[in-house]
Amino acid sequence: MHYRRLGSSGLQLSALSFGAWLTFGAQIGRGVSRDLVAAAWDHGINFFDNAEGYANGNAETVMGDVIADLRLPRDGYCVSSKVLFGSAVDPKPTQKGLSRKHVTDACHAALKRLRVDYLDLYYCHRPDPDTPVEETVWAMDALIRQGKVLYWGTSEWPASLIREAHRIARASHLHAPTMEQPQYNLLHRERVEMEYAPLYAELGLGTTTFSPLASGLLTGKYAAGMTDDARLGREGMGWLQRIVVGDSDAHRMERSARFAATAKEMGHAPATMAIAWCLRNPHVSSVILGASRVEQLVQNLQALELYLSLGEDEWARIEAAAA
Repeated sequence: MHYRRLGSSGLQLSALSFGAWLTFGAQIGRGVSRDLVAAAWDHGINFFDNAEGYANGNAETVMGDVIADLRLPRDGYCVSSKVLFGSAVDPKPTQKGLSRKHVTDACHAALKRLRVDYLDLYYCHRPDPDTPVEETVWAMDALIRQGKVLYWGTSEWPASLIREAHRIARASHLHAPTMEQPQYNLLHRERVEMEYAPLYAELGLGTTTFSPLASGLLTGKYAAGMTDDARLGREGMGWLQRIVVGDSDAHRMERSARFAATAKEMGHAPATMAIAWCLRNPHVSSVILGASRVEQLVQNLQALELYLSLGEDEWARIEAAAA
């Protein structure tokens, strides 16, 4: 495993990390979850990503249980949570958002579910138009000063709001956001490569990116259509299918199919290639992987070796295939 600094901070995260989105507490059982965390740890992963909204908090409960069961040393791994959507099935107004109350309550709840004394990383899961950014910045700073959070950041925030949070923090000598968690893959790259581009040097922004496979689109398995056993074809996943495939981007399926075919022609699994491509960006601190089987995770971890072995001509071929 290779390790990268989280932006300009001193924290070093594994270049490939492991997340619980859509799997823990929902699609897979506790035993499989334990095996996945154990495999991730054995392969050098030191960052485990989670959120209050994943399986209504159950993802954090399962992850906390299996990490405790595996007796991982607390000073050897990092764990995150994200706040905004709430963990209740039908959250009341004070059970969601980025108000000082919910940011604080959600942190305490995540600590209990994850069975830790502090969160290494704590994200604002999306912007909250109903809460002033200043209130959220003060709430996060308070949690850091209390020792309950080490680094705070954002997820899918526009660059303008991230700048605003930094301006407020500087003016009042508060802790500013350290990292952003955006979607980043061959089909969704503009925000990381263009919108955030000035922020890496200007603010020392780090990124922990998610969905390197575009929820499976880049594996090529949807080239013949959606099947019931695939993630995007499962009942209740229509919302994700609309986000990933898009209502107006008919070209996206063609691009993913061309990419998958080219990866196979080059002798590599499309999933491994797609993850390796994300690692090429020096502003990516860690690529968050998701998996429902240990074999799948182990294959995806081969992306690090692939990233280091391919030449510029080969990468240019991949870029052209996905254009």
